This record gives sequence, C-alpha cells and structure tokens, in this order.
Amino acid sequence: MNRKIGMIGSLVNTFTVICFAVFLLIGYKIGYFFVCIFLSMSFMCMIAAFDVECKDDRKVAGRTALVLSGVYATLIMIVYFTQCTTVANENLSPEVAGILNFSNMGWIFNLDLLGYGIMALSTFFAGLTINVENKKDKALKIMLMLHGLFFPGCLIMPMTGVFAGSTGSTSIGGTIALEIWCLFFLPIGILSYIHFAAHSPLTQLNSSKKRSL
Repeated sequence: MNRKIGMIGSLVNTFTVICFAVFLLIGYKIGYFFVCIFLSMSFMCMIAAFDVECKDDRKVAGRTALVLSGVYATLIMIVYFTQCTTVANENLSPEVAGILNFSNMGWIFNLDLLGYGIMALSTFFAGLTINVENKKDKALKIMLMLHGLFFPGCLIMPMTGVFAGSTGSTSIGGTIALEIWCLFFLPIGILSYIHFAAHSPLTQLNSSKKRSL
C-alpha cells in the first residue's frame, strides 16, 4: 500500500505539472490555480512514500522532507484556494485585491514563492533518503537535490522588493521561467513513479521468480 500511494502520488504529480504548463501557455488562470492544489497534495503523498522506505540512518532527512512537504502544501492550498474562491467570485476593493490577487505580485504572491521554496527544501532532504540501486535512482537523487537549489532564491528574492509593482506573474518572462521549472520538475515525478514501481513487492516478487527460472 505504501508504494502504491507513492506511485499514485507520482502519477498525479506528473499529470498536474503537465496541466499547469499547458494552462499557463494558454493563459487559463483558474485552470493552473486549481491544479496546483492537487499538485501540493500529490507531492505530500510522494514525499511520504520516500520517508517510509528510507533506512534508519536517514530517518531524520525523511521526516524533515515530510514535514516540509506539509508546510508547502498548506501554504499553496491557501494561496490557490483563495484565487479560486475569494478572488474569482467576489468583487474585491483595489486595496484587498492588491493583497489577495496573485497577479498583483503582493503578499499572496510572496507566500506562494515561500511555499515553493519550502517545496524545494523538501525535495533536497528527500534526495538524501534515496538508496541508489541503479542509474534511474541516481538520476532521481541528483534531480531532487538540485531542485533544492531553488530554496534560497524563493526565500530571499521577495525580501528584496524585486517583485514590488511588477507584472511578472503574467509577463512573458514570468511564463518562460515557470515553463522552465515545469520542464525541470516533470522528470522528478516520472522518475519517482519508476522508483516506487521498481521497488514494489509485486515487482520484486516477479524479479525473484524470473531469477529462479
């Protein structure tokens, strides 16, 4: 069951990243806001599966990754549930919209960056838990840990005021940056699915039978 949940989480994660990339390209805001809610939930399932399988001497890394994934998911669900409900359905005053509307690059946008920074930190610790047994595992470990490099930027850039008054969330440059992130993160979901599938009890049983024959 543990690995099945990890496999399902990885599949949903991969699907939501693809949907996010497509909706972003066509400018369908509610679409990419909505799928991010499921992206966060599937990410937690994926990280939980990494935590369960990690060896005793890596349990701290696994627990840290799991806790951080929960923090990330909480922040992201607040951000995008707000966009899909309050922002989409209510006639907000300019002052309130400046705070809650993601496109205005205000407080809610900074909260989103914090969330994805924490997600990056979660993947770094998840990468530390992986016991490399083949080339795919090695690639997954490297990509998870490299994704952790997004953390400092996501944490520090909002503090500098670089996004204040910007339209980066809807600009071509902002779209390109997010599409690049999708291209980077997509293989993580795919490799995670392969990892959990390869280590599932059924797969291992079938491998053992083939070797015995």
